[in-house]
Amino acid sequence: MSSPYTVVNTKSAPAAIGPYVQAVKHNGIIYASGAIPLDPETMTVVEGGIKEQTARVIKNIEGVLAASGATKASILKTTCFLKDMNDFVAFNEVYSAFFGETKPARSCVEVARLPKDVLVEVEFIAAEVL
Repeated sequence: MSSPYTVVNTKSAPAAIGPYVQAVKHNGIIYASGAIPLDPETMTVVEGGIKEQTARVIKNIEGVLAASGATKASILKTTCFLKDMNDFVAFNEVYSAFFGETKPARSCVEVARLPKDVLVEVEFIAAEVL
């Protein structure tokens, strides 16, 4: 029998700005919506370039992970969206510092536009820590 579908909601990450939730859990798997560089207290985009925006995205991911009962080592896959692939190296510096040796599978693509004209968005799939 499958476990119930559970919505993840935390004030440690920005509230959803559309018809979606921060993440859902089902059968021990966490499916997170894309995290953008919004400060959860002010709901404004953080100032700075790709490194600053990626750092905020990572903080938002950490908030969703904590609320989900997971850790960065639980992340199985990320999908990363960059406004400009010329930011790839700088993005990777912040991204790899966060993950260290616990690197998940990943896709990284350039997109024409992201919500609120941010430079980066990252979504993930993780396993719940039991």
